[in-house]
Amino acid sequence: MSRGESSRDTWRGGGNSGRGGATAGGEGATAGEEGATTITGEDGATTTATGEDEATTTATGEDEATTGEEGVMVGGGQEILSLPPSLDKVQERRLVPLKQFGPTLWWTTDVPTKVGPCISPKDEIERQGSILVDYAELISDQMVIQELPDLAKELKEQPEMILKCLGVAIHQVLTTDLERQAAELQGDELPVTTPLISIPHISARLYNYEPLTPLRLLRASVFGRLVCVRGTVVRVSNIRPLCTRLAFRCLGCSQTHALTLQHSNYTTPTKCAFPNCRSRTFVPCRSSPLTQTVDWQIIKVQEVIGGEQREAGRIPRTVECHLTSDLCDSCVPGDTVTVTGIVRVTKDGLHRGNKDQCMFLLYLEATSVSNTKGLQSKLGGQGSAEAHSTEEFSLKELYAIQEIQSQPDLLKLIVHSLCPVIYGHLLVKAALVLALFGGRQKNINKNSVPVRGDPHVLMVGDPGLGKSQMLQAVCNVAPRGIYVCGNSTSSTGLTVTLSRDSATGDYALEAGALVLADQGICCIDEFDKLGNQQQALLEAMEQQSVSLAKAGIVSSLPARTSVVAAANPIGGHYNRGRTVSENLKMGSALLSRFDVVFLLLDIPNESHDRRVSEHVMANRAGKGRMSSSVVSRDNSQLESSVLLEHSDLPLSERLQVSAGETVDSIPSCLLRKYISYARQYVQPSLSSEAAETLQHFYLSLRAQGQSADATPITTRQLESLIRLTEARARLELRETANKSDADDVVEIMKHSLADTYSDGLGNLDFERSQLGSGMSQRSVAKRLVHALHMHAQKTNQKEFDLQTIRSVADKLNIKVMDFEGLLSSLNEQGFLLKKGAKVYQLQTV
Repeated sequence: MSRGESSRDTWRGGGNSGRGGATAGGEGATAGEEGATTITGEDGATTTATGEDEATTTATGEDEATTGEEGVMVGGGQEILSLPPSLDKVQERRLVPLKQFGPTLWWTTDVPTKVGPCISPKDEIERQGSILVDYAELISDQMVIQELPDLAKELKEQPEMILKCLGVAIHQVLTTDLERQAAELQGDELPVTTPLISIPHISARLYNYEPLTPLRLLRASVFGRLVCVRGTVVRVSNIRPLCTRLAFRCLGCSQTHALTLQHSNYTTPTKCAFPNCRSRTFVPCRSSPLTQTVDWQIIKVQEVIGGEQREAGRIPRTVECHLTSDLCDSCVPGDTVTVTGIVRVTKDGLHRGNKDQCMFLLYLEATSVSNTKGLQSKLGGQGSAEAHSTEEFSLKELYAIQEIQSQPDLLKLIVHSLCPVIYGHLLVKAALVLALFGGRQKNINKNSVPVRGDPHVLMVGDPGLGKSQMLQAVCNVAPRGIYVCGNSTSSTGLTVTLSRDSATGDYALEAGALVLADQGICCIDEFDKLGNQQQALLEAMEQQSVSLAKAGIVSSLPARTSVVAAANPIGGHYNRGRTVSENLKMGSALLSRFDVVFLLLDIPNESHDRRVSEHVMANRAGKGRMSSSVVSRDNSQLESSVLLEHSDLPLSERLQVSAGETVDSIPSCLLRKYISYARQYVQPSLSSEAAETLQHFYLSLRAQGQSADATPITTRQLESLIRLTEARARLELRETANKSDADDVVEIMKHSLADTYSDGLGNLDFERSQLGSGMSQRSVAKRLVHALHMHAQKTNQKEFDLQTIRSVADKLNIKVMDFEGLLSSLNEQGFLLKKGAKVYQLQTV
């Protein structure tokens, strides 16, 4: 190689860029006929993209120049391009001194082989065939602004050309570096024509592109432009091979040549490229070495609808995104992804014949996929890390969050801000607020089963008490909330659906409500109307995943969500003589998965009814803010040995609005941001005092429920206490849960237990299981069944009328408030079978 002043050496290597020639020199840049792009540095180094598979790089040094070693301008968002070689190596190689462009772009000639102890980004780029490019750092670099002031505009309008040029640049750097290393190992430089290495096609994956485009604005005006959308993945297809270059054999001269297929459109050559051959008939050669294929996958992205973005009467918008190469398998149904890509059009897939040949469908040709939720986060298929919901916060929002956190009684403020149109039910609202914040999910090690950190809440009560409105309020303020109604929901609509694509015939998974609400809240109204669909919630509520085994497909999708449900009792009114399970016709396995269960009963009370009516009239009058002049506990707790143990100022009294006090509610949009910030950045843990308080309360409950017939208290109640205590600390953005947090959670749990374990006379009875019989003494049912069994053996008759059963009960001196309810309970448990009107058959004989 010759050296000298103003010497020019040109290297031609592999790459992928647009068609057309380009020349460059000095400080300027000139494009070719068909849009080839040239990037020129201060010292005259130039990168020029020409042809389909060629790239020309011209390097000009001030004093000395070495072919392929200086003057390459590359872009990327990794550390690989931000670590220049040491100056001593530069002096040893007698190269031009390096000049730093910025954090993203470097005037560099070397690629570090290792960053850290065991990571080789160069090998990773070669293996993945892609490199990450941070859009924010790219357009903010001063040298880029000086050389290419319209880069942002050109990238938006001509994204394909710019991205290909970036890929060509990094391909040039890798090729030059590997050639130099090979030459150093052999001792002598080999001729330029000798192929030392073979690097695959490199794609530039642009991420952090701004601004975000709503899916409703994907119209014909953005065709061919670069956009960035965010949404939830609702459908993922199988990975299929896509041919990008296909070899054809001419039937006239039997010569083989390749043709590049643009945008997945199959085309054939119009004429033979060899001279003296006029044949126009070709046969595709799919097994030829000239044929190239890449992985190809289609995902369907649905827009994320927030509280202020909901549009009544419109279904959520969706768009198909085509993923290729390393982008495949970067997401699963239910993930929230940010897709940057080029808007393309394709023919309508309905095949309507010649009638609608002008009809097209928009889709997105993805250039990068950022998975912003889930345990694995992938950008362009490179790298993975534990990630939570990566929502961005502006400086104004951070100041507002800090102002909210500094309030003296934050729990009271948030409780009254949750659903201000509903009066009372403060402890129920407090439990809903804790469900919104959630506890911390614990992963002891990589191989262990994670411990659930999302609490579940169930509200049961008479109609007209505001259960549905509180559910709507929870869904509106949740950063990620899904609202469904039980009477119009199927089991597959709750979990996952296996559908078949009519075009390709492949099976694909479509996410249901629980999967879409991953790392959020799923509000289910009319929970008692689910029927058999309730069994679909068992796995999702405890293991926080949804499994599917159908049509030869076995899959498991994450469903890390808090279930907040509301149900009405059978018959329209809650019967205190029965348990929650009997009032709802709900299985014990499902009911035990709820952390807290609240009863909302419509009990006539003059003072309470007066306050409710005043509150309703104030809302109708448009006052907006609730001002209370009466202080009273609207949810009186039952007196028992457990309920009396508490501080002088219980939570229910601290949540009350004092006389003349006005509560300034937090707006829903700001409360949503506060909850999102707390869930993203605060991971609380229990202090020793809080753990001791929870353990003491749990042991006291176990001591009162040691009867052989009573099994209401299990370790699930202890885990519920821990989750709610962590949520109470997260509400105030604290990393440690103290004793006061545990005391508040204990009072909420006492209120729930007082509702679910009290009998029809208002006494707290721990021998009354919320999952089993509704009688105060379950041994009464056993005595009655045993007496009927002995009577059936004596009379050799298994069927009894109501009068006979009453006479047997009178002989045993069994006195219950609702005798027919007792028989109905035995019928549900399988001891008695109702054969007709007041006729029962004993099933134990």
